[in-house]
Amino acid sequence: MRITAVETHVCNARMRNWVFVRVVTDEPGLYGWGEATLEWHTRAVVGAVQDLAELVVGEDPTRIEHLWQVMFRQHFWHGNDIVRGTALSGIDIALWDILGKVHGVPCHKLWGGPVRDHVRLYGHLGGGKLEDFYESDEPARFGELAVAMVEQGFTAFKSMAVPPTMPLEGLAPIRHAEACVAAMRDAVGEGVDIMVDCHARPSPRMGHLFAAALEPLGLYWLEEPCWPERADDIAAIQRAVTTPIATGERLVGAHAFAELLAKGACSVVQPDITHCGGLTEARRIAALAEVYRVALAPHNPQGPVSTAASIELGLATPSYVICEAVTSDVPWRTDVAGQSHPVEQAGMLARASGRPGLGVEIDLDSVAEHPFAPELPRRVFYSDGSVGDW
Repeated sequence: MRITAVETHVCNARMRNWVFVRVVTDEPGLYGWGEATLEWHTRAVVGAVQDLAELVVGEDPTRIEHLWQVMFRQHFWHGNDIVRGTALSGIDIALWDILGKVHGVPCHKLWGGPVRDHVRLYGHLGGGKLEDFYESDEPARFGELAVAMVEQGFTAFKSMAVPPTMPLEGLAPIRHAEACVAAMRDAVGEGVDIMVDCHARPSPRMGHLFAAALEPLGLYWLEEPCWPERADDIAAIQRAVTTPIATGERLVGAHAFAELLAKGACSVVQPDITHCGGLTEARRIAALAEVYRVALAPHNPQGPVSTAASIELGLATPSYVICEAVTSDVPWRTDVAGQSHPVEQAGMLARASGRPGLGVEIDLDSVAEHPFAPELPRRVFYSDGSVGDW
């Protein structure tokens, strides 16, 4: 059996273009689906997939570790930048889908079998709809959206309650974040887990202030309280509060997570399976997290293949605690791919499907209805006109 082609199929989903990767073999009807979605870098990733395809076409698709090493190490430049890492990830995910289909089992059974009965899903406030998740700024609206998430069955959800903030500001952004989170907590009570994503908007000092102000509100975690390049500062914030700090979505490769873990920088690591090096590298990162007894919660605001891969990883990984799941970013999401795993609405619990590989199939006719278009811009400037972080 040999790989005959590596294809990319781009589907515009408003804020991001889903980049689906299909690895085709010479066995009739045998192929695998991966995902290499990277906002505002779609054309670069498609080109990088084409570059890597030259290394794997003609090879045995079941030699996944060997092909991962080839893609990461060959042609001099290692695959630890975000574009090549994303391209590598998309192909790697598809190879695992193929291997599961070859053996007629779900991917999690290739990794030692299930370690849990279900994977809990958490949602984005507003289901991931751009206007609700990224642009809500009134405390009352945060409360309304929080109630809607619970009504949908979620027992956990994430919000963007921390505004873009200059390196040092007064109390206004702190009090605003407090009011938004308090509104959500008052609306849903203490039986629902609330995450707040800072999106690495604050400076290290402002990150400290946000973490301290929000600590009494009992967050499930506070995410990216400052730039991910500042591992020492993230560690200092984690030491200063009891709130679990989560980070890692912008990191590529296990070596970057080794530094975070060695410094005690966080309580939750968030590798993005479509960026960090695919399922192969995500499993190495998960093993590191297990050594340090740190929770694993992969970053996953992307398309349906990424979600299927995350659930499969969660079913087989002891350190995995919860799966990010976007449900309402576009109204036709389920037209592109049906549900890969059965989900119990009460609690939003995903269970094993029994289907081989990742259990997901992409409808290329539906993809063709939403061709590539430039992603919606997300530009941030502070009140004085200087550049901020989105």
